[in-house]
Amino acid sequence: GGGGGRPPGPDPSLEPYVQTRIFKIIVIGDSNVGKTCLTFRFCGGTFPDKTEATIGVDFREKTVEIEGERIKVQVWDTAGQERFRKSMVEHYYRNVHAVVFVYDVTKMTSFTNLKMWIEECNGHAVPPLVPRVLVGNKCDLKDLIQVPSSMALKFADAHNMLLFETSAKDPQESQNVDAIFMCLACRLKAQRSLLCRDLEGRPGPARRLDPGHDADGKSSCPC
Repeated sequence: GGGGGRPPGPDPSLEPYVQTRIFKIIVIGDSNVGKTCLTFRFCGGTFPDKTEATIGVDFREKTVEIEGERIKVQVWDTAGQERFRKSMVEHYYRNVHAVVFVYDVTKMTSFTNLKMWIEECNGHAVPPLVPRVLVGNKCDLKDLIQVPSSMALKFADAHNMLLFETSAKDPQESQNVDAIFMCLACRLKAQRSLLCRDLEGRPGPARRLDPGHDADGKSSCPC
């Protein structure tokens, strides 16, 4: 016989929080600035020999571990060709967790066009709490640099972004490419662990996060 009944405690079937969380990070910028190479370097570790212009929307995934939690980082690569882009753009910006703006340090037009990309992003109602970073790619081509770091830094500061300068092509720089996405994933985890605790069924009192501040009151997001 025996006491029967289930021991007290949460029902294991009601524990969605053990599932891997997914963070959607989109990569935006002019064609040929190295967006596809950047996502390859982070998600695959290798650099593609030939990169054809991305058609429609392409995404790659990488599972990372942050403070003992497995998190799937989904990096979306935008369409290189304008005619495909227009039809996909709504889908691209939907439910985005973070935005990476990329320019080519050897091409001034790709830097000045960032203003247009930021306007497009804002036009699709991406919330201000969504972290954004600025990436200057191809910095291995030192003799061809047109966009000085000081200019990029000034722009990043004005738009509340962190600046990373990197080369997706150079294996020596792969740590820097990892740092871009890991930095975003850590920030997202910090934001969402407070915001989502109640939804995820975790025990303990619900806590509300004051947008832009962590538990210590320090700003956790530069947006």
